[in-house]
Amino acid sequence: MGDHSLRSPVVITPRELLARAHYLDKSDQKRLTEAFHFSDAAHLGQTRQSGEPYITHPLAVAEVCTDWHLDADALMAALLHDTVEDCGVTRQEIAEKFGTTVSALVDGLTKLDKLEFKNREQAQAENFRKMLLAMSDDVRVILIKLADRLHNMRTLGVVSAEKRQRIARETLDIYAPIAHRLGLNEVFRDFEDLCFAGLYPDRFRILNQALQAARGNRREIVARLENAIREHLPKFQIKAEVTGREKSVFSIYQKMKEKRLSFAEVLDIYGFRILVDSPSDCYLALGALHALFKPAPGKFKDYIALPKSNGYQSLHTVVVGPQGTPLEFQIRTHQMHQVAEAGVAAHWLYKESDHASASPLQRKAHEWMKSLLSVQTRDPGDFLEHVKIDLFPDVVYLFTPKGEIKELPRGATPIDFAYTVHTDIGNRCVAALVNGQAKPLDTELRNGDVVRIETRPEATPHPGWLGFVRTAKARAEIRHNLKTNTQERAIGFGRRLLDNALRAIGSTGVEDEQLNWTGLFHETTANDKNGVYESIGLGLTLAHVAARRLLPADGLSATTGQQGVEPDALAASPATKTRQLSETARQALRLSEQHLTHQAVGITINGAEGTAVQYAHCCYPIAGDNAVGYMRGGTGLQIHRASCPTARRQQDKDSSRWAEISWGDPLYRDFETHLDIEVSDSPGVLAKVASAISASGANIVDISIEQHGTGFARLRVAIEVKHRQHLADVLRRVRRNAVVTKASRITRAKAGDLLAARSAARNRHSV
Repeated sequence: MGDHSLRSPVVITPRELLARAHYLDKSDQKRLTEAFHFSDAAHLGQTRQSGEPYITHPLAVAEVCTDWHLDADALMAALLHDTVEDCGVTRQEIAEKFGTTVSALVDGLTKLDKLEFKNREQAQAENFRKMLLAMSDDVRVILIKLADRLHNMRTLGVVSAEKRQRIARETLDIYAPIAHRLGLNEVFRDFEDLCFAGLYPDRFRILNQALQAARGNRREIVARLENAIREHLPKFQIKAEVTGREKSVFSIYQKMKEKRLSFAEVLDIYGFRILVDSPSDCYLALGALHALFKPAPGKFKDYIALPKSNGYQSLHTVVVGPQGTPLEFQIRTHQMHQVAEAGVAAHWLYKESDHASASPLQRKAHEWMKSLLSVQTRDPGDFLEHVKIDLFPDVVYLFTPKGEIKELPRGATPIDFAYTVHTDIGNRCVAALVNGQAKPLDTELRNGDVVRIETRPEATPHPGWLGFVRTAKARAEIRHNLKTNTQERAIGFGRRLLDNALRAIGSTGVEDEQLNWTGLFHETTANDKNGVYESIGLGLTLAHVAARRLLPADGLSATTGQQGVEPDALAASPATKTRQLSETARQALRLSEQHLTHQAVGITINGAEGTAVQYAHCCYPIAGDNAVGYMRGGTGLQIHRASCPTARRQQDKDSSRWAEISWGDPLYRDFETHLDIEVSDSPGVLAKVASAISASGANIVDISIEQHGTGFARLRVAIEVKHRQHLADVLRRVRRNAVVTKASRITRAKAGDLLAARSAARNRHSV
């Protein structure tokens, strides 16, 4: 890699482009020439900011594509890629002159400038989304786009500092990781250095000058080491190419920054690359190197047995050279080296029908691009965020219980793993075993972990998962599920609440034909019944208020005998009867409101309501508790224990939003509660208590221990139980343990203390 300054590269001529495309047959070269003339005519009179004719840019993009030996259609699309956007040429014109394939490639590259966006970020995200969707069908789209961006980066010197930094940041955040993900390592390194120069020109200039000066001083040392290795390898019957490997300016800067090293300390590490004929020779060469130099402990990586996500394969090792100098080696075959430098561009099958015969690298890249379709969102910004998450290259290799390998980004959790196996596994996940041991769902997985996911049919994603999941697929699926389930369950729950409220005032329920739905729609923002149900389920509309609006006055008067209104009051003259009927209706409304407000229509909860029902953290109610519910606007029903002081204070302020809670049978969820356990301070006490809790069928959510220094300790344990009887069984089993002196359910104040302690200690969701 050469000197990456911001000066313009040498301009290529059409004749030179044809010479570089020598691998094309004569008919394709003729088509390429026609595409050049068409593009040249379309861009006639246009110039770049440097003052050069605009056609120099499409020529340069096509030149980069010839380095990858892309086919004629791709080279033609490279020449034509700006004609639709900048010159008013239509896609149909391109299709008629050069074919539908070229037209489709150009369309995938064309920005959406004709649409109106709220801001630059939304436009960028929408353009990127379109390009990625096109690329998922044909990888040539992204290859041409990367070539386009590479030439733009090489000519950044003529643009303003603000624009230069914006383009460089976008390239470093998006295009460089894509190049790396697709195995285009040479382009990736070029992007990094060019972005570094664009973002920090002074730092780049100083480091680049220092690197140029150091090359002369190091040349003799590198040559001597290369010769020593070349003479040593034939003793092991290994035929190899040995070359020194230079670090890029950006990689030197990153290492200096991350490890707080000086320039001289970074350059103390010498890098070499050994190319051999076969994978078995790679391991033989590794053994030969370790016989010549002492290997550095923990510095060996086998990317041949476990390739990187972009298909990269190589053996990496660090040895201690002469005078204790660290030497880095990459050992790979010639074919692996071709893939390492050119990635998917080395040999790409463009047709879907060729997928079965594609290499593992091609299939993996194709699957990744197709997976982009699974993270579609309405918000372009969210889509861009999801894709960025998946672009970072560091990965861990994990195993299913059956031995299948799953590849995930570093920092991934069991939730990410579950969604990688299958979307339904992720949505129904309740617990995880990592290497046979129960672990929280936010545990960071490590290379080689064996992960087993436990599921329940009634389980749903938890909003807290969004705080720690690492993969775009998991994040998108969780958000989609939460949004869908919240709406569906709010509708179902709201329908149930309204039905109860209607029956309490004499109606037959939501199917009553007398109900005035049209009138209610006019009074609210709802357009249909589901809209009303959802509003009630989310606490935005009170069920008893909607019930009174739905039931007409005559419908209420029919029930007045039940409400204490004299039926004989209707036997009067027509005028009197009209006045009395109006008064009767008003009295019935007042009485029904009192009945609903003070007699508190009960709500049955079975645990299947999802996020439409929440359980207050001030008192942690569980099934079987004497409980009350509060309709909170926008968040649904919040359940408290009836004895909760917070609930009592709020009831005094506004009793109309409160209702008594009854518990359904069967129940479809577990409930969190907290235990205060006093134990003798002895070895293994934590394990004994945890074993007793697990043996009772309860799930431990969190546990903390306080040492008292008097031979006793106190455990604060958060567990999940099915109901009060289950909690009683847990406490009985815990109390039977000889190390336990006292065990009880934590009171409201102590539960709040435990919650605060958990938040301070972990600041993350655990299971």
